[in-house]
Amino acid sequence: MTYYDAGDNTQVFNAVWYPDPEYNLPILGIDILAFNRKKYLAIVDFQPIHDEEEDHAARYEHLLKPIKEKYDALKGRMSSKFYDETQHFSQQMLFARFDDEEIVSRDLFPAFQSYVQTHLELIQSSERRPEDVKMVLESQKDYDTYSAERDPAAGLFAAMFGAEWAEDFVHDFLFSMSEKTEGGPPPSMPFMGGPPGGAPAGAPPRTGAPEQQHRRP
Repeated sequence: MTYYDAGDNTQVFNAVWYPDPEYNLPILGIDILAFNRKKYLAIVDFQPIHDEEEDHAARYEHLLKPIKEKYDALKGRMSSKFYDETQHFSQQMLFARFDDEEIVSRDLFPAFQSYVQTHLELIQSSERRPEDVKMVLESQKDYDTYSAERDPAAGLFAAMFGAEWAEDFVHDFLFSMSEKTEGGPPPSMPFMGGPPGGAPAGAPPRTGAPEQQHRRP
């Protein structure tokens, strides 16, 4: 889990929750970003860890559909510039880019709470399968590598703290099972605080890294 607080200028909350590998279950992925209290980006999803998801998805997407149906503001589509929606994203992903701050408390927060609670209940109701551990860990590693190569937050961190720091942070903390590949961090999204290499206008000096909490014991 990562929380970056630059006051009203920039707020970033990122959390990726990996079930114990004895559970062949999706990862709970959360990205919530706010810029100048005028631009917001939110992604909340049960992220599949396998290439062929028909049977896997059937186990949980029916639990999410009635939640998503309540919130029209969270039914957006992400840009293919960063991700392929057919890989590691479910059909019930919550996605929104908006400029109305009221949506945060009216729609995003209750939907976020419902997805987190449903993920917890899914784990509690599932049986452990120790024989699946090797396969699940390999799938989680593939997920980490895919995400590390594409996460647009890396562009924001590169702008704030430099490309080297951002690359280490993404590969060694956010997605610690990922394999590093050639190339720098992904570009930042259009309203993510400016191009890599320079701090956003009005941003605080680059004196502190985001707060971090390790995701695995």
